[in-house]
Amino acid sequence: MHPLAWWTLSAPAVLLAVSLTPARFANGHPRAMATAGLSAGVLALLVALSVDAALVIHGPFWTAVAGFAGVGVSLYVDALSAAMFTLVAFIGVIVLLYSRNYLDGDRKQGSFFKRLSFTLAAVLTLISAGNLAFLIVAWIATSVGLNTLLLFYPERPAAQLAAKKKFIASRLGDLFLIGAATSLWASFGTLAFPELFAAARAAAAAGAAGTLVLPALLIALAALLKSAQLPFHGWLVEVMETPTPVSALLHAGVINAGGFLVLRLADIVAPSETALHVLALVGGATALFGSVVMLTQTSVKVALAYSTIAQMGFMMLECGLGAFAAALLHILAHSLYKAHAFLSSGSVIDLARASWTPSPGGQPHPARFALALVASMPVAFAVGGLFHAGVIDNPGAVTLGAILVMSLVHLVANALDERTKAYVLGRAIAMSVVVATAFFTLHAGVEWLFAASLPDAAQQHGREDIAIVLVIIVSFGAVTFFQSVMARHARSPFWQAAYVHLSQGLYLNALANRAMLRVWPRRATASSL
Repeated sequence: MHPLAWWTLSAPAVLLAVSLTPARFANGHPRAMATAGLSAGVLALLVALSVDAALVIHGPFWTAVAGFAGVGVSLYVDALSAAMFTLVAFIGVIVLLYSRNYLDGDRKQGSFFKRLSFTLAAVLTLISAGNLAFLIVAWIATSVGLNTLLLFYPERPAAQLAAKKKFIASRLGDLFLIGAATSLWASFGTLAFPELFAAARAAAAAGAAGTLVLPALLIALAALLKSAQLPFHGWLVEVMETPTPVSALLHAGVINAGGFLVLRLADIVAPSETALHVLALVGGATALFGSVVMLTQTSVKVALAYSTIAQMGFMMLECGLGAFAAALLHILAHSLYKAHAFLSSGSVIDLARASWTPSPGGQPHPARFALALVASMPVAFAVGGLFHAGVIDNPGAVTLGAILVMSLVHLVANALDERTKAYVLGRAIAMSVVVATAFFTLHAGVEWLFAASLPDAAQQHGREDIAIVLVIIVSFGAVTFFQSVMARHARSPFWQAAYVHLSQGLYLNALANRAMLRVWPRRATASSL
């Protein structure tokens, strides 16, 4: 076995050892469990950093499978897995540290650290797995660990509903992923990643990509189910019934596992236009839905949950458009931001008061707002073109860049109502150029760093992709405009009715809950999941 293999495996192994502590001892010695969990997390982070250093010096490595014909225990560490390993370990340490005080005095604090450590161990194993069979085992273990955390307070009805819906979505995803592995085994006779990726690239180059259509589609469906995409998104909203550290932990590779799966198996998914279009369409629809519903939420955590649903949709959209580097950049940035947002959600009122400033102009005039919105788009396309990220050669990066620039429209439109147009227009263009340049610079850096791990986005393009890009950009432009118009006409009966329907998520989650209570009326328990 490779010299670094045992060292890499030590990170999830130590966390797993903490999770195996008997519950009675764990709850009886919560401070000892907190120390043990945090120590294991710190070790995992040190392992991640040392593996990163070794990767830079010696390059990626793969261990031979301890099993049969590519099925068994093995590791595959390249730039993609190393980056995700470090991300998960870092957020894991923060969540473990936060949980020491957050749950202090809770009678089940020790059990919480058991469950938290198990989930982190499963995610780290998932990321470093060297063959698809081993990845599936860790994939299922991640779901089991999350379900035990969802039912940390099993007496809460919303927590029971969330666990039931998550259980069904996860088992469907497991079946799809197992089906994909079976199809790949039948076609190539191995599930070891280096051999599997080489065989997939050879099949695509030889014009035999048809053998990849079914497994690629099944992988896409498994990823969508894991990432809380429409219509299986409701469980993520009800995760708010669990302790806050669980919400933060979700962004340490749990909810992102769907995106990681597509990136890890990108050589299999990329040649299939069917799988890419499913990812793009479902992801785009989910991103649009989550963004609109988020605007109507009054609960901070629920708004963050719908934001996560939307962000997962963006990641699936980017993968569907072949912008794998943009999707990876999105995973890394969103994980850090959203974990911080949940852990600091209790201070949101203080932050809002500190950042509030009066706006003498009130809500900007719709015409000025539309002008600011239209003026921001050429900036995104022009800067993207300078980085060779155009609608044709890299539609996913352009889409995300354009939507990112839209985030400045409210600020610019408000300023247009308060200052001279020439001054504001110049400042708006400068701000848009800076934001767009920063994004495309980061995207170009990620493309370069992970070129050996991800397919070239320039190979993925077509009329369908361009049409999807235009629809998404126009749709989010309409949402941005809608946000301004709704604020101006908040007392209108039409907008009040629209606000009510949107605040309830168009009742999709309510319908899912009603159906769930009919087919699974019994009370969920951790042992049943």
